[in-house]
Amino acid sequence: MKPTFYDTHAHLDFPEFGNEVSDIVARAEAAGIRKIITIGTTLEKSRRAIQLADQFPNVYAAIGWHPSHIIEAPEEVSADLRALAQHPKIVAIGEAGLDYSRLPSANGGSLADDEHYKKRQKRNFRDQLDLAAELGLNVIIHQRDSFRDTIQEIAPFASKLRAVFHCFVGTPAEQKEVAALGFLVSFTGIVTFKNAATVRETLAGTSLDGFMLETDCPFLAPVPHRGKRCEPAYVELIAQFVAREKGCTLGELSRATCATADQFFRRRT
Repeated sequence: MKPTFYDTHAHLDFPEFGNEVSDIVARAEAAGIRKIITIGTTLEKSRRAIQLADQFPNVYAAIGWHPSHIIEAPEEVSADLRALAQHPKIVAIGEAGLDYSRLPSANGGSLADDEHYKKRQKRNFRDQLDLAAELGLNVIIHQRDSFRDTIQEIAPFASKLRAVFHCFVGTPAEQKEVAALGFLVSFTGIVTFKNAATVRETLAGTSLDGFMLETDCPFLAPVPHRGKRCEPAYVELIAQFVAREKGCTLGELSRATCATADQFFRRRT
């Protein structure tokens, strides 16, 4: 029997997919991708994620406010997200976190503007962490150029929820910090890129039950599709590469990563 996998982080609502979502989900099923988690990044996109989860039996949704959308986010995001979270196919909060890659100072703003921007992101992140803990949901973490602050913000929640650092490109030492809190990492098609030696080193040091697989589609298509539109079916290619790197069979990788995802993407209440 062909090993099956999950795409634990997809953006099926993004315009790159247009009206092709039905075909994309069908191709994923044909490739052995048994479940897809489609991720909300704003309130509207979270609603769209729920609509897609309603449309396809093997698609589930996460709801959240991405830190890069902090300018349009309300001061308090939890009320709207709490209402959406009652839907039975919501399996996580996120993606939520911190992203310092496009600070205001890069576009003529001041350092004070940068600090205000970071504070707003942190407040938004804490709102979502509090909500996740209240609802018994786990959290999908986005962090870019902000690892230390992200760890500082989420460490107090380690006894209340679990988190996955999605699209992980950190060092082996950073992965160990994540694991020490009881949290997971997730690997994308980046692991197949020629210039991703650090990611492969981190993968080598991560236990089979310490990570999940994802595409982050429509971005980050694995080799040999690098630079093209990514889709959930490509988890099969990522899994083949990861199994070779880990020296395990596809069946072993399937059992480990799917069990981890099943345990992570579930309500605790």
